[in-house]
Amino acid sequence: MSSRLAKGGRKIDRNTKVTFTFNGRQMRGFAGDTLASALLANDQMLVGRSFKYHRPRGIVASGAEEPNALVGLGEGARFEPNQRATTTELFDGLVATSQNHWPSLEFDVGAINSKLSRFFPAGFYYKTFMGPRAFWKHVYEPIIRMSAGLGKAPTEKDADTYEHLYAFADVLVIGGGVAGLTAAAEAGRAGARVLLMEQTAHWGGRAPVDGGQVNGAPVADHIDALVAELAAMENVTMRLRCMGAGVYDHGYVLGYERLTDHAPQSGVPRHRLWRIRAAQVVTATGAIERPLSFAGNDIPGVMLASAVRDYIVDLGVSPGDRVAIVTNNDDAYRTAFAVKDAGLEVAVILDARPAGGGDLAIRARELGIRVEVNRAIAHVSGTKRVTGIAICAQAGSGSVIEEIACDAVAMSGGWSPVVHLWSHCGGKLIWDEAGAMFRPDAERAPTSHDGKPFVICAGAANGAFSLSDVLVDARAAGGSAVSATGYSAGEEVATTVEDVAEIPLAPVWIMPAGATGKLRSKSWLDYQNDVKVSDIQLAAQEGFESVEHAKRYTTLGMATDQGKLSNINGLAVLSNALNEAIPQVGTTTFRPPYTPISLGSIAGAARDAAFQPLRRTPMHSWHEANGVKWEPVGHWRRPFCYTRDGETAHEAVTREVNGTRNRVGLLDASTLGKLVVKGPDAGKFLDLLYTNMMSTLKPGRCRYGLMCDENGFLMDDGVVARIDENTFLCHTTTGGADRIQAHMEEWLQTEWWDLKVHVVNATEQYAQIGVVGPQARQLLEVLGTASIDAETLPFMAWADRVVAGIPVRLYRISFSGELSYELAVPAGQGLALWQSLIEAGRAFDAVTYGTEALHVMRAEKGFIMIGDETDGTVIPQDLNLDWAISKKKTDFLGKRGQTRSFLADPNRWKLVGLETTDSSVIEDGAYVLAEGQNDKDQRNMQGRITSTYYSPTLGRGIAMGLLKGGMSRLGDVVQVTRMSGGPVSAKIVDPVFYDKAGDKQNV
Repeated sequence: MSSRLAKGGRKIDRNTKVTFTFNGRQMRGFAGDTLASALLANDQMLVGRSFKYHRPRGIVASGAEEPNALVGLGEGARFEPNQRATTTELFDGLVATSQNHWPSLEFDVGAINSKLSRFFPAGFYYKTFMGPRAFWKHVYEPIIRMSAGLGKAPTEKDADTYEHLYAFADVLVIGGGVAGLTAAAEAGRAGARVLLMEQTAHWGGRAPVDGGQVNGAPVADHIDALVAELAAMENVTMRLRCMGAGVYDHGYVLGYERLTDHAPQSGVPRHRLWRIRAAQVVTATGAIERPLSFAGNDIPGVMLASAVRDYIVDLGVSPGDRVAIVTNNDDAYRTAFAVKDAGLEVAVILDARPAGGGDLAIRARELGIRVEVNRAIAHVSGTKRVTGIAICAQAGSGSVIEEIACDAVAMSGGWSPVVHLWSHCGGKLIWDEAGAMFRPDAERAPTSHDGKPFVICAGAANGAFSLSDVLVDARAAGGSAVSATGYSAGEEVATTVEDVAEIPLAPVWIMPAGATGKLRSKSWLDYQNDVKVSDIQLAAQEGFESVEHAKRYTTLGMATDQGKLSNINGLAVLSNALNEAIPQVGTTTFRPPYTPISLGSIAGAARDAAFQPLRRTPMHSWHEANGVKWEPVGHWRRPFCYTRDGETAHEAVTREVNGTRNRVGLLDASTLGKLVVKGPDAGKFLDLLYTNMMSTLKPGRCRYGLMCDENGFLMDDGVVARIDENTFLCHTTTGGADRIQAHMEEWLQTEWWDLKVHVVNATEQYAQIGVVGPQARQLLEVLGTASIDAETLPFMAWADRVVAGIPVRLYRISFSGELSYELAVPAGQGLALWQSLIEAGRAFDAVTYGTEALHVMRAEKGFIMIGDETDGTVIPQDLNLDWAISKKKTDFLGKRGQTRSFLADPNRWKLVGLETTDSSVIEDGAYVLAEGQNDKDQRNMQGRITSTYYSPTLGRGIAMGLLKGGMSRLGDVVQVTRMSGGPVSAKIVDPVFYDKAGDKQNV
């Protein structure tokens, strides 16, 4: 049985007892325990059930590679599923529950799947759920939905908080084992800014457990000295419990720090997501021990040999009283010594190599440990825990030679470098035949924008396993990183290491080599997804020769495992089945994050009210105090209308429209996008972006422009003002500023990188106020604004003026069809100018108006609105805007797309106006029925309504829409759908309902 050892455990504090619960059962542990070690100390071997067959699952590993011990942690608002017990630090009051079973862990009805496994081979779902088709909705889909997933999703709002942190480093070292510490020390001594990250709570990695001496002292002392040296360096930052989650192009790295998982606190962020830019990245991520594939290797109590060693040495826990060890390499002998030193019994060491091991094997025999060479495990006995093993010849088919009683099995199939981070950013791998592993190919390292490598692997992650090789390799990695960042290497610190001679491993992918079909069908490659050796062989037999296809057909290495334990063994079995070498079969793709990170850390502070940051104009507080009804527009809140006592929103909009049309209205237009485009090539750049010519625009003048994407579809419109020879101000739609800036930057950086142009988003730097209506000029003149008559400042011109003593840039542009001025001032002066206009406007009975009145007036004038008249499939010609497309320019974005036959089709829907014959208002989202079409039939529509309003100016409903035939059908009557009551008749009219000649705006 597993239990707490009477002594040992360098990471635990036996003086601090901790109480926790597992499946409602109270248990005890010590500070420093992981949940996994505490469960083993309480003899809890069964910790979960596998996904497909619901087989009993126990703890296999001791780190992030653990595939089995996934639990739900916490309760209520702090519940989180699928957390690894092996990386969860124990704290007082921890609550854990096992997953993927019903009604209980001990008795799981789903275990019947294991008995029926012959009917559920790899890929069975691709065949089973094909038919009959009628079964899908009512039989297959409900069953699949009930079965999907390993854990239960939280049902309550997350009570914790999370944060993001930006960091910069010359050298980022990921991994705080002896290799990472050594590389960091090399860089730190040279004076480089170093950030060192370790995902566990302790420095040193495996070296203190595996042993060895540096300079005649235990390696643990050498590690302590390195940690102390690094901690004393001001240029070095060290972070424990911080994982390198992903490495991306050009030295961009995501780090994931668990701040309070080990000691929950209120008011303190739980996790932190690091966004790091590093000139050089050193990945010292170590290696993962591979399991061996023999029948029954998934029974609780079968563990990695290194994990058994970790639990004994680091955590003072015995995985079993009598341990059998099976290996193909020398490293597993160290586990035998740890078991022996703990006072436990080593039942036998089975070495699959014909010649056995080296010096470590000799020492094992000297200690009286039974060692058998060229031997393997035929099968493991037991169901919910190991009770014994059957021994056979490795070269045979599994005939049992002897059966031995034991309660734990430690297996070692060799080591695989953790190359995930190296691979994230394009680093290539090479097959190391001697080590039977994929390791980084230094000749094909990830490169930055300058073509130079920016990622270096160190230590075991680079395929160096002996202590002396690790230190040499790590020093070289640190030195290379320092040189690449322009620093001179510091003084070399000499170390002497005495290594134990080891015999190379012998690749063992199936145990025994000639295992029968019965044994292969019980030999597990992927513990989490229940993938067996026979499943991979079946995939190859059925034609899935690509490793990626075989992975998806069998689900090998999917879910949280991501190939950490199952990958190499699965590749080897596939290569054998295909009779090809492993390098020719290839590898699966490693994608970030290395291990799962919380959704909360990804969101950071973007939650609740901060989920979408709320943008406020300088006049926001005035609006709130004056009866505003808000409308969300992108990240902004814009006034929809301003209601007075007893007034409905409809009545308020009518009053605002009439007041603006007849007198003067004030509009907060600060939310409009304002992009400054500056540089010698600014005019040329805008000519490429807009459909019409901008380079010919004179300073002091404005021009309406349309912007299309590369396919020719209209994406934004707005007024462009030329400030001086090299500077333009581009107005965009309220929700479009960020999007259009990104669009501009994308083309500047990827296609037109040789243009001398800069783009700055100045939207929030300026307040903008519309003064609109026939008395607009008079209102401004009352406030001392000079020279704004039609001759001095004509329509589509701008000038710097002074209004109410405030310097203002004044634009003669209109979105209402009325005489209109838009006043732009620095944001800090926006409220003062607004209040001055309000005060002076009292003499004119001025109104403030919101977005709905704005939309009504623009529709009366026939002006389009991006997002209403456009939907991503509309081109300017559809909206009768041919006049805004230059005939002189040789090219602009979308020009070629608009010549495609589909977009040049004369039967495309075109913009028209519509008036109902009964003066009613057409409903939003309505469609125009084809002749003779039933309004319940949604096929063969001949048009759709894009905008519809009641017009106070005209006293009737007006609408704009896209209609087949467009303006050629003026005067026709069509039928428009309604939600109820049958279709309504509407007459096709010109979309300009008001002042078509433009006399009122040009006055």
